[in-house]
Amino acid sequence: MEYLVTMTTNVPDGTPAQAVEDIRTREAARSRELAAEHHLLRLWRPPLQPGEWRTLGLFAADDDGQLDKVLTSMPLHVWRTDQVTPLAPHVNDPGPWETKETDSEFLTEFTITIPKGMPSEAVADARMQEADCAHLLAQEGHLRRLWGLPGQGRSLGLWRAKNGDEIEAIVKALPLDPWMATEITPLTRHPNDPASMAS
Repeated sequence: MEYLVTMTTNVPDGTPAQAVEDIRTREAARSRELAAEHHLLRLWRPPLQPGEWRTLGLFAADDDGQLDKVLTSMPLHVWRTDQVTPLAPHVNDPGPWETKETDSEFLTEFTITIPKGMPSEAVADARMQEADCAHLLAQEGHLRRLWGLPGQGRSLGLWRAKNGDEIEAIVKALPLDPWMATEITPLTRHPNDPASMAS
C-alpha cells in the first residue's frame, strides 16, 4: 500500500542548535535507508509559513502497522506529529515513474460531484474521455501518479509542469473539470527526497 504522510515537526523551545543538527543528520541517514528498503518513495515541502517545519512524504508499506514502525523509526519522530492518508489504486494511474526532470511538481486533490439527474450515458462518456486524457497527459510527462482518496469521488494526483499557470491550464482542460472541486499544492524538493539522492 502507499500512503501520503503530512509530517509536522515542532522543536521544543530551548533545544540546542547542535542537538537539532545532530537529529537532522540522523534523519537524513535514516531516510536513505528507508529509500533503499523501498518504504520512502518521495519527500516534498509544501508552501510554508515563517518558522513552519512541515514535510509531505510518499511511503509504501504492507499495512498500517508496518507504516507505523517505519514512521517511528525516523529520528525526527520524537518532535513530530504525522497525519496519514491511505492511498488506493486509481484506474487512471500511470504507475511508478523515474523522477529526473527539473520542472516543478504539484499535488492536486480532486473531488468529483456528479450533477443530479445527469444521464448515466453522459457520465460514462465523460469518464472515458477523462481516462483517455489522463493517458495522454501521462505520455507527455505531466501526470506522474494518481490515487484514490478516502471518501466518495476523491482522488490525489502528482503532476509535473513548468509553473503554476501551466498546471492550472492542464487541470482546467480535464473533461471532468466542470464536475470537480480542485485544490492544487505546489511542491519543492526536500533535501532527503529519494529522487534528489538518486540524481
